[in-house]
Amino acid sequence: MDPSQFLQDTRTHICSRCRQRLFAKTTNVPEIRCPACQSLASITNTKADGRFSSIVSQVVQNFKNTFSRRFYRQDTDTKQHNSLNCNPSPLKLSSSRTSRSDQRPRKRELLIGVTYKNDDDKLTGTVNDVKNMRSLLIDYFSFHPQNILVLTEEETDPTLIPTKKNIEISLKWLVKDCRAGDSLVFYFSGHGSQEPDLNLDEHDGFDESICPVDYTTEGMITDNYINTTIVWPLPKGVTLHAIVDACHSGTILDLVHVYDRQ
Repeated sequence: MDPSQFLQDTRTHICSRCRQRLFAKTTNVPEIRCPACQSLASITNTKADGRFSSIVSQVVQNFKNTFSRRFYRQDTDTKQHNSLNCNPSPLKLSSSRTSRSDQRPRKRELLIGVTYKNDDDKLTGTVNDVKNMRSLLIDYFSFHPQNILVLTEEETDPTLIPTKKNIEISLKWLVKDCRAGDSLVFYFSGHGSQEPDLNLDEHDGFDESICPVDYTTEGMITDNYINTTIVWPLPKGVTLHAIVDACHSGTILDLVHVYDRQ
């Protein structure tokens, strides 16, 4: 519905005789009968009403435009894509630096969005999720773009596609040479699944896992691997925030303790 029409339909009128508030069911009638005193009240669409509706409509449109520019979330990912990684990428930049831990950035982020665009079970919006998370970290938490590693299928660099091999390499990059005081972020948006627990360490008999883009041929990445790679190696004093938007992700880090809502 047009905002100006909505405002026009819901505006009230006052009976000039008894001051009863009157509601017009439609704007196509010239008069309203007051239910209290039975007198007729005329309805006129004045120029002031038109100006008021026009102003409010403009405010609503300006808000929509501002909101759409600030956030990237849409029903489908945008077709045009610019790399979300700096050039060179954090992976290449890290390999070119000295291995001294005191020169390592104190904040690192790994953001992964998988659409599975060539599969029947493809997802929409995961790349936009990554864009939103990246903007949030930069704009509100002072993370530097050169320290944010992003893996999506839209990247042209083959090392930045969210394959199983690339995700495993990136998880190791996230925690490499970290020390007390560092802040790490791991974000994944994509499919999650379960597979039989071969180590017999799960109460339900299943390991949780995330699905890389090539999971049908290369397999999934289990909670055991994630825990071994980015949880247990962390020195004391390092902060890791992990946000996994996928099915079966409640225990995807395989932590010793879990939150009980009861």
